[in-house]
Formats: sequence, C-alpha cells, structure tokens
Amino acid sequence: PQSAPSPADTRESSSSAPVSGRKAGTPRARLHPAAKTVRGGGHLSTPPPIDPSAPGHRPESEHLMDQLSPSGPVPQPSWSLDIIPTKVVCTLSQGSNVTSMDFHPCHTLLLVGSANGEFTIWEIGTRERLVSEPFQIWNMQACSAQFQCVVAKDPSMAVSQVTWSPDGYMIGVAFTKHLIHLYAYEHQNKTREVVEIEAHSGEVNDIAFSQPNKQLCVVTCGDDKLIRVWDMHGQKIYSFEGHEAPVYSICPHHIDDIQFIFSTSLDGKLKAWFYDNVGSRVDFDVPGKWCTTMLYSADGTRLFSCGTSKQGDSHLVEWNQSEGSVKRSYSGFRKKPSGVVQGVVQFDIARNHILAAGEDNQIKFWDFDNTNMLACIEAGGALPSFPRLRFNKEGNLLAVTTVDSGFKIIANNDGLKSLLSFGNLPSEVFRSPYEASAMKVSGAPVVSGISPNIGRTDHLDRNYPAKPSPILV
Repeated sequence: PQSAPSPADTRESSSSAPVSGRKAGTPRARLHPAAKTVRGGGHLSTPPPIDPSAPGHRPESEHLMDQLSPSGPVPQPSWSLDIIPTKVVCTLSQGSNVTSMDFHPCHTLLLVGSANGEFTIWEIGTRERLVSEPFQIWNMQACSAQFQCVVAKDPSMAVSQVTWSPDGYMIGVAFTKHLIHLYAYEHQNKTREVVEIEAHSGEVNDIAFSQPNKQLCVVTCGDDKLIRVWDMHGQKIYSFEGHEAPVYSICPHHIDDIQFIFSTSLDGKLKAWFYDNVGSRVDFDVPGKWCTTMLYSADGTRLFSCGTSKQGDSHLVEWNQSEGSVKRSYSGFRKKPSGVVQGVVQFDIARNHILAAGEDNQIKFWDFDNTNMLACIEAGGALPSFPRLRFNKEGNLLAVTTVDSGFKIIANNDGLKSLLSFGNLPSEVFRSPYEASAMKVSGAPVVSGISPNIGRTDHLDRNYPAKPSPILV
C-alpha cells in the first residue's frame, strides 16, 4: 500500500535562490498569509478529526471531492458539427520535432517547443515566425553540480512543455533536464528573460501557471516525484511530496475560493493538493494506470483525463468529481496488439464542448455528452501515429503536429473568418466547405441538433507559398 505523505510542513524557505533572473520591473509574487476557509470557516490545512465509526461517515477523499465539485446546473451545449475544425489552412515547418504547443489566450499566436531545445512564437494569421529562442543555460555557475555533470556528459536539451500565462504576458518553458525558463512577452517580436530555475532533478515533465491568492505562480512536476510551486522571482513556495513514481502531469484549478492542483504519476495515481502544506488527501487510480493528463472544460465545471496504458490501450474519460469515479468513458480508440506501445495519446478540449485526441495518424472528435466518436480526419495526411494537438481559446483553430518536424493549422468557418483579416489565405480555402480530403463521420448515434451535412473538407496544397505579411495592430 502507498505510504501517506508526512503531515510535516512542506513549505520551503523563501531564502532559496533562483538560478538566475532579471528582477527589475517584475512584480513580487506573494502568497497571502491567511489560510483559505471552507465549510463553516474551517481551515483547509486543519480539517477536524473524524470518527470513522460514526454513522454516515464517508472517507475523507469523498468529502474532499465534494468540495472540488462545481455547484449549480451544468449548461448543455447547442451546436452543429460545423464547429469542428476540418479545413487545413497551412503547414508550417518548425525545423525540429515539435514537442509541445500552446495558443495565446487572446491572439492567434502559437507557442511551439521543439526537440532541439528551441521555442518559437508563430503568428498564425501571417504564418510568420515572430520569435525564436534557442536553448542556452543562462548561468551555469549557479546550477547544481549534478546538473553540470549531466550536461557535460550530454549537452542535448529538448523542450518538454511550453505554456502561456492566463494573461498572455508570461511564457513558461520546461526542459528535459532539470531547468525551466520564464520569459516576459513584451511585444510582437521580443521576449525578455525573467528567471531560470533548476526546478527538478531529472526531466521537468509539466509546467503550468497558477494564481493562488491572485498572485501569479508557476507549478512544475518532474522525474524526482515532486510537485513544486515557484514565484516569479524563482523562489520556491511549496514542495509537495507523496507520489511514489515520476509525476507526469499537473492540472492547477480553482472552484470558488478553493485553489488546488491535480497531479498524475507514472504508476497511475491521481492526487489532489491544496496550497496548505498538508499533502495529498486524494489517491485514486486513473484508467490505464500509466501516462495520463487532465484538463478542465473552459467553464471549469467538468474534468476529463486522457492517457495510455503500458499495454498500449488509450483511455479518454470524464470524472464524477463528487465521487472521484469515472462518469463516462469515450469509445473510438483502436485496440492495440498486446504489449505494443507506440506512443502516448494526446488530447485537448475546445470551449464549444468538443474533445479531440490524436491517434492512428488521425484527429478524433467527441462531444462531451456522447461517448461515441463523432468524426475523425487525417488533415491531408503526414500526421504521426500519435499527433500532438492544441485548440485556440475560441476552439475555431486547431494546431496538430506533422511527421516532418512541423505542424498544421486546421480551422472551422469561424476560424477562417478570424484569419481572413490578415489577407494571407488562398481563395481555394473558402470555395466549398466539403471538398478534397475525406472526413469520416461516425455512424453511431450522436447528440441531437447536430447538422448532418458534413462529409468532406478542404485541403490546402502544402506547396502553397507562405509569404509573411505585416502584422496588424
């Protein structure tokens, strides 16, 4: 059985120095000294003792999941299949295998990390590479002896994850060896180094921004089985212990005034952490019990996870947050030969209640409220077995990786209209909504109200010249 985390205070001293950074002009991130209160004013960090033999007693994890469940009715969607991005707008070359992507929260900017350690900011509207930052260590002397030894033996470095802050002013880049870099995005073609942090021993597997007490922080997890929270100066605020395997992904979130972090590890465990120094009070097994990521819907009311087992089977599920159990499991993944693992499925959520996952050189789509796959597309081909993908905030653009060190941008009609203002789209994209590349639509029953008139989608010739245009401001 898994050992319980120590109840000792896991908060780290703020005297811990960042590896390097430029503090001028950077707002200080401080956590409010007062503890959050829930349920009649009780502190999250000091839950009252409970008699397990008392009538009506439920395990603590069930009470916790009740707290983390949204209150009130969940609105039901009303939409048609036309909202699914199906039209290939362009194919862009990154120059190195794309390892992570994230759209800007407000603009058509795509942040791309790659296997050579470089990250790039693309303006999708003009198909222009605005910023390209190759990997370099900012201050080797400030790094640990362990890291210096690792880099001396193998200087190669890949980006593991990239992310924008919620306001779009900060960029987080996590690497496959120890480090994260934080940048400020100052204007169209300039970033500023903010801080370099040696966040973990081994690979930093995930990075996400969070705002406990309305102060911007960055959350990381790594091969050292730890989850850590940092301020914008690189000071370590929290270090959460309790996983018994490398932590694969994190999902910071808040419901009302309750701030928490979900995490998953490579032994298939799901845990939840409050910013209260107590440790995890949730311990569940995820479907597949291996590599799993978690995402909330845009309105913050519904929780989904997607992952792959060591046997190669993929799982996409919605969670019942009040019970900590699987509410529904989505079908449509191909059954793999026993023991054959070719990759890990990636998924994303559109704000218009669409789930998308990459598998079998395709992009597969589901509606939140129906377990049958709605449709799948090949996007003109050249997709890897398990393509990475990312929606923009509006859900009308979808970026998907290709086998030749690049990515494609796929749009629905609204996405095409948003890009039209840049004046850099070929006219054939708009001629007919259902030409060229085939789109397979599931024959299974789907939710009511979906338009049945979708069968084919445009495909833009990849040889079409992608000439940069001036950025509109």
